[in-house]
Amino acid sequence: MNVVSESEQRTTRTPSGAMFGLAAPSTGSTEVSTWRVEIGAGSSTPAHIIDREQIWMPLTGAFDVTVDGEAGQVKAGEALVVPAGVVRQLTAVGDTQALVAMAVGGKASMPGNEDNKIPLPWAE
Repeated sequence: MNVVSESEQRTTRTPSGAMFGLAAPSTGSTEVSTWRVEIGAGSSTPAHIIDREQIWMPLTGAFDVTVDGEAGQVKAGEALVVPAGVVRQLTAVGDTQALVAMAVGGKASMPGNEDNKIPLPWAE
């Protein structure tokens, strides 16, 4: 059994929020990465692309989301399936926390610069 706890060493803070790494290759997972996200009220992620499918599950609050040009909202008790390779942006409605899951090895890029892929440090 491998129990993984949040730690400062596996936490990434950005102007948009904080990502708290949980399951990942560095903690013994070989197929799935998970992390907890905290985003303050009204804060947004940048519009970005991830090359793996992600599942966003709000634990508290809600997100206004735009995925591949389609707008909607996901709230606590729901799950948002975001396909790989599409532009997405999430804006917190109130202080929001979510659990995110994705296949190991996902990388991010910005629209218009898809060739410059960056690993997600909290998911490695």
